[in-house]
Amino acid sequence: MYHQPAHMEPLFPTGVLELEDLARDVTSSSAALGGQLHPVTQQAVVELLRLVNSYYSNLIEGHSTHPVDIERAMRKDYFSDPAKWDLQVESLAHINCQQLLEKRLKEEPELEITSSDFICWLHRIFYEQLPEELRLVHSATGDVPLEVLAGEFRTRDVEVGRHIAPAATALDAFMNRFHTAYAPQQLHGLTPLIAAAASHHRLGWIHPFLDGNGRVTRLYTDACFQRLPLRGYGLWNVSRGLARHMDTYLAALTWADAPRRNDLDGRGNLSNEGMTKFCCFFLETCLDQISFMHDLLKLDSLLERLRGYVTMRGVALIPAPKPDQPNLKPEATCMLQEALLRGQVNRGEIIRRSGMAERTGRILLGQLLDEGLLLSDTPKGVVRLGLGTHLAGHLFPDLYPQQIV
Repeated sequence: MYHQPAHMEPLFPTGVLELEDLARDVTSSSAALGGQLHPVTQQAVVELLRLVNSYYSNLIEGHSTHPVDIERAMRKDYFSDPAKWDLQVESLAHINCQQLLEKRLKEEPELEITSSDFICWLHRIFYEQLPEELRLVHSATGDVPLEVLAGEFRTRDVEVGRHIAPAATALDAFMNRFHTAYAPQQLHGLTPLIAAAASHHRLGWIHPFLDGNGRVTRLYTDACFQRLPLRGYGLWNVSRGLARHMDTYLAALTWADAPRRNDLDGRGNLSNEGMTKFCCFFLETCLDQISFMHDLLKLDSLLERLRGYVTMRGVALIPAPKPDQPNLKPEATCMLQEALLRGQVNRGEIIRRSGMAERTGRILLGQLLDEGLLLSDTPKGVVRLGLGTHLAGHLFPDLYPQQIV
C-alpha cells in the first residue's frame, strides 16, 4: 500500500538537546572557517570545492570521475571513450548547477526553496545538461529504458530497495506538505538547521522524480545552508562526508524510513526516533567536514605545505602540471605565499617581494601563470593564487583521492 500525505509525520524532531547542541556547534564552527583566509583566496577554495563536491556527489551515485578528469572537462578536454565522456559531462552539469543555484539565491532573496517549483527547477537545470544515455532509467528486467523528463514529477509508482515511495497521484499533496513544513522563513533559532537535516531525508523519501532524486536532494540541501545562511558554507560541503561514510548514510536513511514503533514514537506512521538518529548522523557529518577543512585551512600548515611543494618541484620530486616545464626556483615560494596571504597582488610588487631581478622575476612569474599556479584576468592585471587540482592535491591532502583505483 502506498503512503498518504499525513504519514510524512514527524516533520523534524523538536526539543532534543543533543540535536540542538549539534546544530549550535555546526553553526559556530562553520562561521569560524570564514576568518582563516583572505576573501579572494577563500573564493579560490570555494571554486575548488565545487569541483570536489561534484566528484563526491557522483561517487554517491556510483560514478567515479576523478577531480583531475573533471578539471580536464572544464578545459574542454574530454575522453574519447563515450562512457567516460558522459561522466565528465555529468560532473560539469553538477558544477554548473551549483553556480546557477548560488546566483539565483543571491538575485532572489525571497525565493521559496521548499516549493515544488524550485525543486523541479533544480532537477530541470541538471537533467537538461545530461547526455541522452544518462537521462535513461534501465530496469532490472531488461525492459525498454524510460526517459527521465527534466523537471517533471514521476507519473508512475516506484519502489527503491525496500522503500515504497508515495504514489505518483499523491506527489502534489506530499510536496505541498513538504513546502509548508520546511520553509526556512517560518522557522527560528536552531530549528532551520535541524529542519534542513530532516528535509534532506524527507525529500529523498518522497522520491518525486523518476531518477535524480539523490542529486536534487543534495543540491536542495546546499540551498538550505546558503539560505539560512550558514556562514562559512562553501568552504566545506556535506557531500564529501556522506560519500566517505556511505554505508552509515544509507543505514541512517533507513532508520528514518522506519515505521513508528509505539505511541511514544511520534505522531505519524514514521519513527520520530529514527528521524532523530538520522538528523544526529547528518549534523555530526557536517561537523566532521567543518573540522576537516578547519585543519586544512590553518594558515601555518598551509604555508608549510606550499613551501614543501615548491621545494619538491625544485628537485623534480613532483612533476610539473604541464609537460616540459622547468623546475621551480625557490623564489616561487615567496610569490605564491604573497598571493595566498594577500588575495591578489600587483605584478611588479610580487616580483620585488621575491627579491629577484626584474627580468628573471618576470620569467618566473610567467611560468607560474602558465602552469596555472597563479591566475590573472588580464595580461597585465593583478595575480591571485590558482587552486587547480595539481596544486590542490598537495596543499589539501586527503581532500580527494590522488587516484581512483
